[in-house]
Amino acid sequence: MKKLTIRLALLIVCALSIQMAFAQDVRQKPVVKKQTTTTKQATTSPKSTTSTKKPAKKQTSTKQSNQVTTRKWIAKWRYSEGLTAVVDANDKWGYIDKTERLVIPCQWKKTWGFHEGLAAVQDASDKWGYIDKTGRLVIPCQWINASGFYEGLARVYDANGKDGYIDKTGRLVIPCQWQDAQDFNEGLAAVKDANGKWGYIDKTGRLVIPCQWNYIFSFVAYDFHEGLAAVQDDKGKWGYIDKTGTVVIPCKWKGANDFSEGQAKVEDTSGKWVYIDKTGKIVK
Repeated sequence: MKKLTIRLALLIVCALSIQMAFAQDVRQKPVVKKQTTTTKQATTSPKSTTSTKKPAKKQTSTKQSNQVTTRKWIAKWRYSEGLTAVVDANDKWGYIDKTERLVIPCQWKKTWGFHEGLAAVQDASDKWGYIDKTGRLVIPCQWINASGFYEGLARVYDANGKDGYIDKTGRLVIPCQWQDAQDFNEGLAAVKDANGKWGYIDKTGRLVIPCQWNYIFSFVAYDFHEGLAAVQDDKGKWGYIDKTGTVVIPCKWKGANDFSEGQAKVEDTSGKWVYIDKTGKIVK
């Protein structure tokens, strides 16, 4: 009986020891969880650092975008009607806008500036036609050379080397019959006949001022400005005519420029440049 009592006491002690050990283990578990949480936070911290690098990637993308926008051109011309012609590394011509964005691909052998919504372009066969601002070919490439549109008409050159004029549909409205010609201005255009003399035609092609004026260098008769045009006679002297062809300022000047705001700059016989009014009087 005494032995049974001792054994029972030992069992009770063991049971209590196990219970106390289990209780201690349970109390320690929240501490372990807290450590685990702390570890997770430490693990996620580098991810947060990686996340802060994302803006750097965006900056790289922006830099690459700018490099494309500000690409270098072999040649670039003056802007006309919001666009300018550029030449790429393959020596092909296209157009960019004022943000440097390529709006018409570089595919032409040569181009001119836009005038009145159209630009003259040269294709691979060396023929000239016209495109609009979307790059669409609106007048087929068929001319030996071509200029910009002025007052609805553009000068073109045929296979015989003669000058004429087309409208914006591409229709030849003034036959190619002149040795040389200038753009229309104030309703008239200067033309040169087979004798090398210059006169003026209207938009119907009618010769309204006879071809009688001489020329020097590449200039013969200037465009009309404020109703007058500078012309050079056979003696090499310059004067001014009105739109009827009447000489209103005698040909006595060594050089002459267009009228602007009622005055024109002319060179006298001594080589001095002065300003005259529309009566030919020196004003300064």
